[in-house]
Amino acid sequence: MQAGAEDNYGNLALVKHVVLVLSGKGGVGKSTITTELALAFKHAGKKVGILDVDLCGPSIPRMLCVGRPDVHQCDSGWVPVYTDAQKSLALMSIGFLMEDPDEAVIWRGPKKTAMIAQLVSDVAWGELDVLLVDTPPGTSDEHLAVLENLRKHRVDGAVLVTTPQAVSTGDVRREITFCKKTGVRILGIVENMSGFVCPHCTECTNIFSKGGGEELAKLTGSVFLGSVPLDPLLSASVEEGRDFAESFPNSATFSSISSISQVLLKSLEND
Repeated sequence: MQAGAEDNYGNLALVKHVVLVLSGKGGVGKSTITTELALAFKHAGKKVGILDVDLCGPSIPRMLCVGRPDVHQCDSGWVPVYTDAQKSLALMSIGFLMEDPDEAVIWRGPKKTAMIAQLVSDVAWGELDVLLVDTPPGTSDEHLAVLENLRKHRVDGAVLVTTPQAVSTGDVRREITFCKKTGVRILGIVENMSGFVCPHCTECTNIFSKGGGEELAKLTGSVFLGSVPLDPLLSASVEEGRDFAESFPNSATFSSISSISQVLLKSLEND
């Protein structure tokens, strides 16, 4: 790192890679993919952070079973919440800052923008290999605020999450346009809920259509990172805040997630 870089980058100075996780619509499992990628990176020996800027639906604290801890401050800003004693997975979420977990975030654009600016610049991350930024669905002012406040630090790119159906891939196509217009590199597309894994026989059935994400990647010249099936074991792990990789290391679903994380890591480290 060049002299003076730490001053320029502030609390992101020691963060090697920043990756946005985007989706064109809600309900595609973007936060689940963010959580599972973070855990896969952690199991690969990386120090990882998640910045949850989904202001209206901050679900990652529950997915990582960290509850509602008090957020402390140091000289550099907010201290992130760590999910393990080794401090290998750090998390900051708007969910930690709300007095009432059932309170609705009814804010106009300027207040949202100001909060995102704080979340991006005022968290003392320390050294991280990868910071994953879980964004709200769509291409709204929240996304522009995130990008605006990350401009001082090199953003490696974005992972786009879709489900196989055309209605979802159509929305992700607009997300691709957003990335191109704002100069964000597309690291790849993940197709989530790609088939249903039977909890009894482990056979995977395509209850939705299949291959929409891969086809979209081909049409747009993007990298297809892989597909993750709709697996009741993964859903239960997310609901209960358990580490899916630790609980089901031999499952085909974990193999898919692990493969996606390895391809993504290799892309980041070879950049």
